[in-house]
Order: sequence, then structure tokens, then C-alpha cells
Amino acid sequence: MAENVKIIAVNRKARRDYSVDDTYECGIELLGTEVKSFRDGKISFPDAWAEVVSGEVWLRSLSVAENPFSSVFNHDPDRKKRLLLHRDEIKRIHRKVEEKGFTLIPLSFYFKKGRVKVELGLCKGKKSYDKRADIRERDLNREMEREFRNRE
Repeated sequence: MAENVKIIAVNRKARRDYSVDDTYECGIELLGTEVKSFRDGKISFPDAWAEVVSGEVWLRSLSVAENPFSSVFNHDPDRKKRLLLHRDEIKRIHRKVEEKGFTLIPLSFYFKKGRVKVELGLCKGKKSYDKRADIRERDLNREMEREFRNRE
């Protein structure tokens, strides 16, 4: 990522459970009290996902904690949030999700130039044997790097 980027949260589970095919950077439509909660890092998204509904992308199951300092004008913590993408990107995403069985998973949230951005991944679920193969490959790479360091 570029400079002036402050990472809020990363979904580590997503890369383990899904194979990420494509990623998109998109804005997110938030209320004022939600932005304050994002700044404090009080978000939870272990099971969050996105869907395309009538030409718009909506983020579901993202829980943004209420801000304790805004009394009456607080937001609903579990409301669905609209993601801001170009129309061409939405059409491309919609085609892939409908045809090939992909899922839209938020991979990370960050501030870029003072605005909250979401890295949205076009993902396909991994089977348990795929996960084991990834672990095996990671271990082999680690051992090869150890061998190279020991030779020098």
C-alpha cells in the first residue's frame, strides 16, 4: 500500500479460508459516529461479506461499536453499509459472483488520505486439503531459506 495509509484492521482468517482471486479498493458510506468508531479501531468483521443488490454493493455483518460520547445521535452497530465502486467494477464483480460462485470478503480496512477504505477480495472457499497444501508449501519454503542462510 502507498504512503499516508493507516491500517485499521486486517482479516487474517480470510486468506487462510479463501483463495483470493482479485482485490478491489472501495470506499464505504459511513455516518459520523461510525467514522469515530473506525478511528478508535472498534470494529468486528469475522464473518463479514458483501453482496451486489440492484447495481450497488452492500457490506453485511460488519459490526461497528457505538461511540460512547455521542448520546442520542448514535448509529445502529449492525446496519448494512454501502460500498462505493465504479459502475464497471460492480458489473464485473456481479458477473463473477453470479457465474463462478465467488464470494466478496473484506480483507482489510484502512484510512487513505483521511477516508475509510475497504480492500474487498473476490474469493473462493478453500477445502481442507487445499489448506494443508498451503501449510506444506510454506514449511518447504521456510526450510529452503534456512538452508540458504546456513550455507553462507
